[in-house]
Amino acid sequence: MVAVQYNPFVPEVHANPYPVFRQLREEDPVHWSELMDAWVLTRYADVVAVLKHPRFSADRRRARNRFAQQAAMTLEEQGPLARAATMLTADPPEHTRLRGLVSKAFTIRAVEAMRPRIQRITDELLDAAQEKGELDVIWDLGYPLPVIVIAEMLGVPSERRDDFKRWSDDIVATLGGPFVAPEVLERGQQSAHEMAEYFRGVIDERRRAPKDDLLSGLIAAEERGEALSEDEMIATCMLLLAAGNETTTNLIANGTLALLRNPEQLDRLRNDPSLVESAVEEFLRYDGPVQGTARVALEDVEIGGKQVEEGQLVFTLLAAANHDPTVFAAPDELDVARRDNRHVAFGFGIHFCLGAPLARLEGQIAFETILRRLLNLRLATDEVEWGGTFILRGLKKLPVTFGA
Repeated sequence: MVAVQYNPFVPEVHANPYPVFRQLREEDPVHWSELMDAWVLTRYADVVAVLKHPRFSADRRRARNRFAQQAAMTLEEQGPLARAATMLTADPPEHTRLRGLVSKAFTIRAVEAMRPRIQRITDELLDAAQEKGELDVIWDLGYPLPVIVIAEMLGVPSERRDDFKRWSDDIVATLGGPFVAPEVLERGQQSAHEMAEYFRGVIDERRRAPKDDLLSGLIAAEERGEALSEDEMIATCMLLLAAGNETTTNLIANGTLALLRNPEQLDRLRNDPSLVESAVEEFLRYDGPVQGTARVALEDVEIGGKQVEEGQLVFTLLAAANHDPTVFAAPDELDVARRDNRHVAFGFGIHFCLGAPLARLEGQIAFETILRRLLNLRLATDEVEWGGTFILRGLKKLPVTFGA
């Protein structure tokens, strides 16, 4: 009888899942969860093996699992996001085609060209915070920065960012599957429809008057006959906006909290800004915004001596893999100078996060600018409250005090 059980909905586990991850890795690394109706993997090697192998599908609708069934019913009410394949949930060749249509906008070279603009946005947001004399890392910086950037890339007005945030949050909140309250599912469905209708209107405008933006590029690809349906176009825009919003917000906030709780590392990074690249990789590993992702077994396969059956859902805990001591020395310690940091915070294999170069650059600029401009950075609260779901890890707010 296995003593450890994975229940991400227990408040103390939601607040700090890492002790349970460690216990699972040590006692039952290939864990069958009755609650989740899925296999839960916590070892780095197992997680990587599943994410890179074509015997596992990213299309969760292929799973015979109550999570997948509930999600399918929920998504049926979410318009294009359900009807169309996306990069997140498609397998080749659909995945290859969809990713290829937007990948040029997210290359390292294309993203690096955006550095001056991202720096200006960051400075403007911190200017406003310094004028007020207070900063909530999430609401004053972590949320507006990435949503302004991705909105400008897509070619939609960043002034609508409050709508984008509301829509994204409501849709992301439905990721809890059968454990989500009916009213949360209803809000998610409503926001998905609102976001889809918004993009449908913008697409109509771009057909009449194209601009130099990603959305116009997708329309041009459709018109060249590259098999991009309008539903796929809308779903891709929705995915990019939601993914570019939530995850980078949490990278910036979770990383700031980690620094504030490890003041010697904060001082180390402040005194040596050249460490900012390795620091961002460490924040992703130490307490990344994406805790896990799921795959579906396409055939019977053995993992760690356990028999996984065709159609069963396999939940790979990326955050647990990132604390595997066989891969990372002193994994529970924050080290902003950590080298050979082979974390899987962005996933692994063909579904490796397309926006990783952009998230990295936004994080690097945000942390370098915060530490350069704001001295005596301190938490302004004794307790922090975690929001999000068990899949996306993020704080509800992060108020800090600072000196000029």
